[in-house]
Amino acid sequence: MNPLIKTCGALLALLSNVAFAQIPDDSRQLIVVTTPDWNAIQGTAQRYERHGQGFQKVGEPFAIVVGKNGMAWGTGLTTPAPDQQPLKREGDGKAPAGIFTLGSAFGYASTAATRLPYTTSTATRECVDDSQSSHYNTLVDSLAVNKDWTSSEQMLRKDQLYRQGIFVEHNTPASANDGSCIFLHIWRSNRAGTLGCTAMDPAQIQQLFAWLDPREHPLLVQLPVAQYEQYRGRWKLPSR
Repeated sequence: MNPLIKTCGALLALLSNVAFAQIPDDSRQLIVVTTPDWNAIQGTAQRYERHGQGFQKVGEPFAIVVGKNGMAWGTGLTTPAPDQQPLKREGDGKAPAGIFTLGSAFGYASTAATRLPYTTSTATRECVDDSQSSHYNTLVDSLAVNKDWTSSEQMLRKDQLYRQGIFVEHNTPASANDGSCIFLHIWRSNRAGTLGCTAMDPAQIQQLFAWLDPREHPLLVQLPVAQYEQYRGRWKLPSR
C-alpha cells in the first residue's frame, strides 16, 4: 500500500474516533464538566441520568476547577489525532477533555458509603506518573510491586485533597507521556487549578460517592463549552 494512503487512512480513523464517538446506550449516568474555554480554570459540573432515549439533569450544577493550565484533548472513549491541539501531555497542568469511564474510588477512611470499588489510601499507596515505569498511570502499593519509578503521587497526603477521590480512566492502558493520575477529588479552593485533575467542594465529592453506580456504566464528559456544543449532537450528549 502507498505509505501516504496508509498514513491518511490512519489519521482519518483517529479523527473519526473524535468526531463520531457516542455515549454508549448502556451508560445511564453522566457527569458533564464544562469550562468557558481551553485555558479556563473554573467551570461547572452537572449530573445526568438516562431516562428512555435521553438524559435528564439530576440536582443542581456545581462549581469545579480543572487543570491550572486549563484543558487539552485526552484519551478515553475518544482518541484525538496526533496533530489535534491542544493535546494532553504528561506534566502539562491540563485536565483531559473527552469522554472517560470512571475507575475505583479511594480515600483516607477504611470504608466509604459508595457502590464504586473502594481502596483505602495508605502511606505506601502511590499513583505512578513516571512514564518510563511499567506501572505508569496506575495505583499501586509500593511494597507489593517492583519499584521501577522515580516519580509518583502519594495517595495518603497531609492535606485533605485526596480524602475522597475517584480515578478517571484517562490514557488507560497507558501510552508514555500522554498523561497520568487523573482524579476527581477535593479542591484546595474554588480559584486554585490542579495539576490536571478535576476538583470540587468536599460535599460534591461525597455526593458523587453516594450517587455513582458501576451497574449504570457512568461516564465523565469534559469539554470547553464551544466544543461541547460542537460535538453534542454527534456524541449524543444532553443539552446543558
